[in-house]
Amino acid sequence: MPVETSHTLAGIKLFEALDEAERRRLESHCTWRRYSAGETVLERGSESREVLFIVAGSVNILNVSLAGREVAYARLEVGDCFGELAAIDGQPRSASVVAAEPTLVAVLPSARFIELLRAHAEVTFTLLRRLTGMVRMGDVRIMELSTLAATQRVYAELLRMARPDAAVPSLWVIHPLPPLREIASRISTTRETVARALSQLYPTGLVRRKGKSLYIPDRDKFEQTLAALQREGGGHHHV
Repeated sequence: MPVETSHTLAGIKLFEALDEAERRRLESHCTWRRYSAGETVLERGSESREVLFIVAGSVNILNVSLAGREVAYARLEVGDCFGELAAIDGQPRSASVVAAEPTLVAVLPSARFIELLRAHAEVTFTLLRRLTGMVRMGDVRIMELSTLAATQRVYAELLRMARPDAAVPSLWVIHPLPPLREIASRISTTRETVARALSQLYPTGLVRRKGKSLYIPDRDKFEQTLAALQREGGGHHHV
């Protein structure tokens, strides 16, 4: 595998408040696992309790509907963690996790994780902010699914994924643009709908594709366009 990264927790967001000595103690309690793209890291319903930290690569958080349709909740990148819910409440895993690319994770036993939360208020509050963000995002997605047409959900998801360009902060970019099926899965629609929404956007100049990147030259104008579509569409819902 091309993932060549040292076994360190230095880049993990949850541990930013820890000093180097404490971080190294945590590293000594971790095991380190490498995964190929497409390989399952965690299985929904499993009884494992470890917390995993992404040292290199990225993963997709997935679930499967009763109809057998794969639904992607999110993609997690270097510095993120997952598995904390099962470590805290002792319940089975609520979703599956699959490596999106060659990935290295540090695996911390749940007992050590709970000890860490009890001993370090800064880490606990960082985790609380993360969990709060997950709840808020869940509320947003439920509202969008209930009130927005599928094309409008595509536009809203593009806005969420976009970040200021490092070279030109006024320019927003999604890099790399995820596979269309992954975007579709996040917003409960089809790959064809996402492709159609993008094809409608390109002639307007609201987005521009270059290689693996999608640029939004004027975020304010994009947001205004989405707001206008919502007003025009009212509660009409297409999936």
